[in-house]
Amino acid sequence: MVDSRESRDGATIRRRRECVSCGRRFTSYEQIEDIPYMVVKHDGSREEFSRKKLLGGLLKACEKRPVPLKRLEAIVEQAEGMLHDREDREISTREIGAFVMEQMRHLDPVAYVRFASVYRRFEDVGAFMDVLTPLLPVDKEA
Repeated sequence: MVDSRESRDGATIRRRRECVSCGRRFTSYEQIEDIPYMVVKHDGSREEFSRKKLLGGLLKACEKRPVPLKRLEAIVEQAEGMLHDREDREISTREIGAFVMEQMRHLDPVAYVRFASVYRRFEDVGAFMDVLTPLLPVDKEA
């Protein structure tokens, strides 16, 4: 290889090559293949994984809470890492949601409940209380 350059948009690499036996030069172009990671939703439909969408949901749950943005970005990074570790390039919203909820529970209880209310789609107060009860302090006098 004589020379290698990336295109302006970064999607193609131009390589200048030389044949070792005859000395003839030629150019090859390589494109970076981008296979998307897919998220399987509750209804079975699939959509492309979006860091922006996940981070947006976390930001909404943490609105007016003392949670550093770096911590939320780390959660998104870890969730995306779960996708990178898979062979099939698909993950269910249940898996992502369960992972994120576990992280949020340790990070901020109010943000955890907010995230859980959207993720679990609470339909009544009982379902809401199922998430709240483990967070309440245990009364040792009773």
